[in-house]
Amino acid sequence: MGWRGSDPNGFANNGAHYFCGGLLLFLGGLLEFFLAHTFACVVYCAYGGFFFALGATLTPGFGAETPYMTSGVLGAEFYASFGFFYLFVGLLSFVFLICSLRTNICLVLLFLAYTIAFPLLAAAEWTHAQGQMALSHRLTVGGGAACFVVSMCSWYAMIGGLLQSVEWPFDLPMGDLSHIIPASRKEADVEKLE
Repeated sequence: MGWRGSDPNGFANNGAHYFCGGLLLFLGGLLEFFLAHTFACVVYCAYGGFFFALGATLTPGFGAETPYMTSGVLGAEFYASFGFFYLFVGLLSFVFLICSLRTNICLVLLFLAYTIAFPLLAAAEWTHAQGQMALSHRLTVGGGAACFVVSMCSWYAMIGGLLQSVEWPFDLPMGDLSHIIPASRKEADVEKLE
């Protein structure tokens, strides 16, 4: 979002893309797999893969931009192509949003914000490819604002989980939604057997 003169492209955060975004999420996803938490496993691994791919794209050594360079200028084809990456991560986020409707309000808000952020970032790439720099900047700021909401929801959920893990005297309210949408018949049948 350009706060305090920060780079809106994310190059300065590339190490965080690899290690805080990619590695931690991917390892967390693998551990969730062993706990048989399918939804958390898929979410963590998918976003971990996203951050690994973003980091690789922004790392000059991977050469992702090299084929699109002409006289030191990055061609429009790169931006037009990279927009599709954001678009499909946005579609995946929408699937996660639907699945989260049986979890809690915090996760619903998180996935809703990602579902808004990624199409905005895709549109920013496409408008950049068309040379509409002012519109591209506004779309990037909008996508950044939505990602800021994701960040705040993530921090809130993490703090809530940590407090719960150390048996803190109170829990942060997450807004449980598990009773709103009924469980599948299969789950209901298992509960009857118990």
